Amino acid sequence: MAFSEEYEKFFQELGESKKMVLSTSLNDIVTSRMMSIVVVNKTIYFQTDKTFRKYEQLKGNPRVSLCADNIQIEGYCEEIGSPLDHAEFLSAYKKYFPSSYTRYSSLKNECLFTVTPLFVQKWLYIDGVPYMEILDIANKQYELKQYVGI
Repeated sequence: MAFSEEYEKFFQELGESKKMVLSTSLNDIVTSRMMSIVVVNKTIYFQTDKTFRKYEQLKGNPRVSLCADNIQIEGYCEEIGSPLDHAEFLSAYKKYFPSSYTRYSSLKNECLFTVTPLFVQKWLYIDGVPYMEILDIANKQYELKQYVGI
């Protein structure tokens, strides 16, 4: 299949919301935590507090990874302001994570980030045979390769 078709399919499978593990690093120290993410118009969003360790890591190193189920995403993170300034995000976040929306979205220290995927890897089983599905988004390449262990 063509890259653009697989890219569309990736976002359809990711869905509009998900709880994912976000990994960040700074000075060779890697940390991971569960995050509530929403996807609006192929943009991945999450919010966090400016006083948290992950915020410091994100400001020092915007490269991140997200993981859920059989999906691994490597990407670039960017702070875009307060959640309150982004109506599309707020609407989706309120719909999928109402208690987090109510508790955190309007806090003064809360900030909003986007993740731009650069590389996606997914494990698939086709007729019981393991495959790695790879989307190299930065280079607009798609590959489906059978895993052959030695």
